[in-house]
Amino acid sequence: MLSRHHDPILAIATAPGRGAVGIVRVSGKQLAPLVQALFGRSLPAREALYLPFTDAAGVPIDKGLAIFFPGPNSFTGEDVLELQAHGGPVVLQLLLARCLE
Repeated sequence: MLSRHHDPILAIATAPGRGAVGIVRVSGKQLAPLVQALFGRSLPAREALYLPFTDAAGVPIDKGLAIFFPGPNSFTGEDVLELQAHGGPVVLQLLLARCLE
């Protein structure tokens, strides 16, 4: 029997190594609290916004594109948040860690 989890799933969605752009994707039910924690505001649906990505103390990690795809109109059928940043592995690991806080 498959268990049903309600926690969001997240991962770095680009190949390991260096690249111009790296993507972190989060998929789950009701990602609004995460979006609010990351950006201090809600995001419009399916619109790419150039925003600062900061740590919990407000220190900049990077700037990049944030795109929110509300469910059920997303690839997974759940809310999806896509963060497109510079592709260095350190930046992507910091973004991933920030989403897990």
